[in-house]
Amino acid sequence: MISVLNSGRVFAYAKPCDMRKGYEGLGRIVREELGFDIIDGDLFVFTNRSLNRAKVLLFDGTGLCIFMKRLDKGRFPALWKRVDEQSVELSKSELFLFLEGSKILEKKSVSPPKINKKELAIFA
Repeated sequence: MISVLNSGRVFAYAKPCDMRKGYEGLGRIVREELGFDIIDGDLFVFTNRSLNRAKVLLFDGTGLCIFMKRLDKGRFPALWKRVDEQSVELSKSELFLFLEGSKILEKKSVSPPKINKKELAIFA
């Protein structure tokens, strides 16, 4: 099981990806297309065009890990239908919904918006 409790943020690549890519190919997408540093501890999710396979790339502190899932029935949500950016930030809950193939994520974010630190200062 992916230990997302210890990881940073979760980003899904908002385009179909060639599932033949491994550590180097997916890492290159993270660095060059998304502009993130792979060793920051964030999770990166990739899907293929037919949406039946997904890979999660993660640096766990000792090395790169790739977790892969293939759905026997149904499809992963096509996140590129809801955004124009290169990536979609997901909450940990949304990651679990994504990996279960929940189609609600195609339409909208299901997590509440993040609270701005300036807004929290009002309650202090």
